[in-house]
Amino acid sequence: MLSKTAEYALRAIACMGSQVGKPASADHLAEQTKVPRRYLTRVLQDLGAAGLVRSRPGPGGGYELCVPTDTLTILDVVNTVAPVERIRNCPLGLKSHTELCPLHAELDRAYAATEEAFRGVTIDDLVNSANPILPLCES
Repeated sequence: MLSKTAEYALRAIACMGSQVGKPASADHLAEQTKVPRRYLTRVLQDLGAAGLVRSRPGPGGGYELCVPTDTLTILDVVNTVAPVERIRNCPLGLKSHTELCPLHAELDRAYAATEEAFRGVTIDDLVNSANPILPLCES
């Protein structure tokens, strides 16, 4: 359901969210999240352009979150890099379908439910879960 780009962005955000205040290098993030470095760099650029992360050059620099983890949601991250594609019009382009047919209406309801679920989970919820496993990032 999620694109590889969205998955990788969530991994990086969760990893940075677990170490707020400590910038992480792209190499460190790539190693921790198991995301190829070149791909991760492009994802981090997209997240930076959207204002979710920033990079600090120099010694002790790296990438860090710009948005508090208690307000940043899974949906915010997904929508930044690869939004869930809703069905607004007939995918077949049939002129007689002035509204969605039952199949596409059901699919769109499922997409809407997914968006709502993602909207309800913050990065803070993930990284401060009672579960001892650190989400989307190597311990």
